[in-house]
Amino acid sequence: MEDIIKILELGKTEEKIKILETLHNTNELKILEQIILRLNDDSIQVRGEAFSVLLLNQNQISKILIDNLNSSNKNIRGFTSLALANRNEKSAIPEIIKLVKDKHAMVRSCAIGALGYLKAKKITDIILKLILDSNLEVQKSALQAAIQTDIIVSKDKIKGIEKSTDLQIKNLLLKLKK
Repeated sequence: MEDIIKILELGKTEEKIKILETLHNTNELKILEQIILRLNDDSIQVRGEAFSVLLLNQNQISKILIDNLNSSNKNIRGFTSLALANRNEKSAIPEIIKLVKDKHAMVRSCAIGALGYLKAKKITDIILKLILDSNLEVQKSALQAAIQTDIIVSKDKIKGIEKSTDLQIKNLLLKLKK
């Protein structure tokens, strides 16, 4: 186990990926913590592999994932919320809701995306607020969440974002109006 942890902490990208590929069914707490820490790795490939490992893990790891929603690291907070959503972990909804006010746009975007994916109830006010967020990615995630949860967005709010020249926003608005 110490060898695995050492490679995950200090190894080269290829070594980390090779080790991560073998850990999709671990329930060792120290190793799970290291996998979660790889959500903030310098390498996007390592981050992706760590995410995949957490998704594929069939063990009861939701509590450790939920605990990491409070991480001091924005990548860990954001990507953990998406991992929980992809694991269909509805019990995480109250904790994910707390992240929609995060100071980091990436975390807000991931959180509202996770809530939409989970079809969380009683998030209309959150979605309507985030549709007008100062960050374009948060707006897109909020629009997608509105579509996923069948939330009706007023014409006034739509007018506020229709001015966007972003093609993805325009496409989401078309879906929203249907």
